[in-house]
Amino acid sequence: MPYHTTDIVISGGGIAGLTATCAFAQAGYSVVCVDPKPPVTDGNDPTADLRSTAFLQPARNTLRNAGLWDQLERFAMPLETMRLADAGGTQNEIRAVADFNASEISDEPFAWNLTNWLLSRELVNAIENLPNAALITGQISGRITTRTDQNLVMVGDQQYRCRLLIGADGRNSTTRAAMGIDVKTWRYGQKALAFAVTHTEPHENISTEIHRTGGPFTTVPLPDQDGKHRSSIIWMETSANATALQQLDTDAFNIALNARSCGILGEMTLATRRNLWPIIAQKAENLHAQRYALIAEAAHVIPPIGAQGLNMSLADMQSLLALTDTHDLGSDAHLKAYEKARKSDIDLRIRGVDALNRAAMAQSENLRDLRLKGLSALHGLGPLRKSIMKKGLGA
Repeated sequence: MPYHTTDIVISGGGIAGLTATCAFAQAGYSVVCVDPKPPVTDGNDPTADLRSTAFLQPARNTLRNAGLWDQLERFAMPLETMRLADAGGTQNEIRAVADFNASEISDEPFAWNLTNWLLSRELVNAIENLPNAALITGQISGRITTRTDQNLVMVGDQQYRCRLLIGADGRNSTTRAAMGIDVKTWRYGQKALAFAVTHTEPHENISTEIHRTGGPFTTVPLPDQDGKHRSSIIWMETSANATALQQLDTDAFNIALNARSCGILGEMTLATRRNLWPIIAQKAENLHAQRYALIAEAAHVIPPIGAQGLNMSLADMQSLLALTDTHDLGSDAHLKAYEKARKSDIDLRIRGVDALNRAAMAQSENLRDLRLKGLSALHGLGPLRKSIMKKGLGA
């Protein structure tokens, strides 16, 4: 059978897979990225991903090293303050606030926020301009034959020989299953709504997580548009409540939206459709097999809290790439070093976000009051606050 030869095949054309394609190609490797569907690059497309991603400082540096940041920066909204708020009382009002200001630990913002569909558009454009990178859509990464020196991957009716196969094909990864790697999954009985809003008060570059029974309600700043202030919203709720919220007509939804937001940005108005997806946590038992590495949601899934999800994914990719300075690409030594470098950080962040989500979901009055006390103590201890901020950034 005729075959194609490339250094790397990446299964999965989401943001992590597209970014990894650019990063490895920029480093001089030949890369083929494969996905069953073309990336959606128009915000008006009914299947567009309306979520946004806050790139923390290390992730921004990864994008810069991949030659992407100069193009992305003009679309990005800096996040100067991360605000945690507790609204766990009987009224729709905030009981306590803890601000984590980037200026306490850095001369730069915590993060830069970009909408996901726009990220896909810019990443696809970047790949088209890289002579050693290709994006193949409408095909899956099919049968995989592993060897010590290469993997053989069927893409449609074509065979690709690669030194490394990267699984970036999401929480239901087919390549992970084909390589015999198991996963552990936690379910919370939650779903999340993702959408954008306009609001009457400026966001002042503050991202706010309002914790209340059901899950956090998170506002993430977006650039103003048509003279209106805008933010991206992730609203986590119990599955039944989230489904009911999605089914409300726009007027009724705006009423519920303003009650849940506690007026932090003035009056909010829904500006896009509402996307809904289930909340889980998931961890692969291993991060590698022969000539195969897992990254991003194929390796780990966490609830959307603290801007950790995609930043963990880019940390995977950066670690895998950086280790090629001292190891042969795709070798057993390379992939074992990758697993060792990432496993403890992944475990720590999964446990931390799991604890935060369960605290946010607390229903009993005693647990809500304990959450309130914990928030106040966390913010009141300066050294602890700074340590947590640095850890959140990946330090």
